[in-house]
Amino acid sequence: MLRITPDHPHPLFDIAATRRLEQAATAALPPHTLMQRAGLATARLALALAPHARTVWIACGPGNNGGDGLEAAAHLQRWGKQPVVTWLGDEAKAPADSLAALARARQAGVVLAAAPPTALTRQDLCIDALLGIGSARAPEGRMAEWIARFSRGVAPVLAVDLPSGMNADTGTFATNPIAESAISIRAAGGFHAQYTLSLLTLKPGLFTAHGRDAAGQVWFHDLGVDSAAQTPAAILQGPPLDGPRAHATHKGSYGDVAVIGGAPGMAGAALLAACAALHGGAGRVFVALLDPQAMPVDTSQPELMLRCASSLDLAPMTAVCGCGGGDAVRHLLPKVFSTAAHAVIDADALNSIATDTQLQTLLRARTGRDGSARATVLTPHPLEAARLLGASAVQIQADRLGAAQQLVERFGCVVVLKGSGTVIAAPGQVAAINPTGNARLATAGTGDVLAGMIGARLAAGRPAFQAACEAVYQHGLAADRWPEDRALTAGELAAANR
Repeated sequence: MLRITPDHPHPLFDIAATRRLEQAATAALPPHTLMQRAGLATARLALALAPHARTVWIACGPGNNGGDGLEAAAHLQRWGKQPVVTWLGDEAKAPADSLAALARARQAGVVLAAAPPTALTRQDLCIDALLGIGSARAPEGRMAEWIARFSRGVAPVLAVDLPSGMNADTGTFATNPIAESAISIRAAGGFHAQYTLSLLTLKPGLFTAHGRDAAGQVWFHDLGVDSAAQTPAAILQGPPLDGPRAHATHKGSYGDVAVIGGAPGMAGAALLAACAALHGGAGRVFVALLDPQAMPVDTSQPELMLRCASSLDLAPMTAVCGCGGGDAVRHLLPKVFSTAAHAVIDADALNSIATDTQLQTLLRARTGRDGSARATVLTPHPLEAARLLGASAVQIQADRLGAAQQLVERFGCVVVLKGSGTVIAAPGQVAAINPTGNARLATAGTGDVLAGMIGARLAAGRPAFQAACEAVYQHGLAADRWPEDRALTAGELAAANR
């Protein structure tokens, strides 16, 4: 059993691949083996998480997820615990594996309760074994009531495979696929488990959309089944493999970044991106502010070279375009697309592309003409992604992996779909989901910082997909390491990514 942390990459498998793996393993193993292994893993983790619990309430659904809970109850009973088991199954309709698990639970002395325990303490434990990957509808009736009790109770919750009602592929809940205004899991129709034990495979939904909040601390058990035969839907990103810089290098070894943006009233966005590129290791950083009244030098950061956009020779440069660009950035995009060696397209540049078919054609032609040698990275947040795809932010959030892939297919670029569990997708690549970051990043300017960080890595010669994955990881890691008693500003974030 493994606790999932950001220290290592992990393959993530969608529902279809998990089903294929489950079917193959079931055919190759003795009857009921997978469920028995799942129940034992659940019981062991429950005992480790709450060794002093007086009451362990196990809420079991009518299907195989409930069978996993019944198997766990049998083990806990044998180990001296007295689990309170509530089961929503019907012995006339239950799957064969679940019926076998019910029989083993009864043989161990488990008695099914008519209702959940009335009082639970913080030392006790709830086990959510109501719904697994097969759930497609919103919970109703007693199941919905029990899920509501999880939310209201003080005892921690261990979810078996998934928090009940959550889509394993998308991290959304059936009752409300992430409303634009939703700020909590409960608003999206779910609840917060303190722990989740993912069985057989790790699922992408645990790490994006509402998944990270809903799942809590994620553990994994492969049930002794090798998943190598299945293609992952995504990879949970691991840390960059950065080594020390060689001594025999100079500023030209790490490339030039040109930040183009900062229309009147928004110069700060471009300067934040430039600061991030500078601290991200770029050899030189140029800034073309689009405000005619812009200052000739930033005395707080004299390393930044302020230039007029028309004077920049973008052919050898990585252009970071759009940060605070307003509508003024629109007329510069044709030059960026046609001449820049590499490009990071962010913010107002994305909004300009969304409303201009000629810019869309130029963007697609840029990639098609020279392939990966002219790397381009798009960095939309959900609303910008929605504009690019002619959709709503709700639709984007309802399937973040799918939306990122649609953007890749439409524009042929690397795409960084920002948000909880940022998705990085690219042509011919298995998508990555980033495991770092937290709500401290929900403040103005942090997206500009990310654009600058990606630009620095592109300028240094990283392939576009690698540059995006590494920058997103480091961006989130800086927020994870930030002192809890201090607010994180974008300026401090830019300087923290040294």
